[in-house]
Amino acid sequence: MPLVTFVKQELSIEVPEGANLRDVALENKIDLYAFPDSLLNCRGRGLCGTCRVQVDDHRALSERTITDEKKNGWEGKTYRLACQSQVLDDVSVVTSPRRVRGWMDHSTYATMKKQGA
Repeated sequence: MPLVTFVKQELSIEVPEGANLRDVALENKIDLYAFPDSLLNCRGRGLCGTCRVQVDDHRALSERTITDEKKNGWEGKTYRLACQSQVLDDVSVVTSPRRVRGWMDHSTYATMKKQGA
């Protein structure tokens, strides 16, 4: 059975192969959402993008769905929607990855910083 390690929470959980990553997190009281997203999310339908996580090995999860590709394709293979990902192998997961260094430090916002926004 695959081992899912939630890095920020320092928690490793053994899950059955094919388990939904969002369900695994919520069943183990790992909050994927920051307020107000905890109230205003799509409940796992892949519509809102608020359950975004970063994984160490994208091959440890199922292939990207079309929804996941639309929401995260521009960020690279290691950014996934937890609700659209099934666990196939051992994987380390960083929840709320943009808040690790602060959202303006994410490479996506480099142009904004140069413009002084």
